[in-house]
Amino acid sequence: MGIEISNTPNPNALKFSVGVDVGGPATFVAGKETDDPTGAALVGIEGVTSVFMSADFVTLSKIPEASWETIAPAAAQILEERFG
Repeated sequence: MGIEISNTPNPNALKFSVGVDVGGPATFVAGKETDDPTGAALVGIEGVTSVFMSADFVTLSKIPEASWETIAPAAAQILEERFG
């Protein structure tokens, strides 16, 4: 199906629809350890502050100074490798 990226009302958050169950609900926060490989990879992207996974989507939040132009492709690649 591919990953669909949607804006949210919050300019510092993007929704990534993956089309399959991602588990959860689960939240991952930058700086906190997790044994979930997908959550760890996503929150490890520079500028990402948190990751929320539930149903068939993932929402990433970022610091205001970070750019979606670098975060979104990296996140989409991780999600495609995991759920694609």
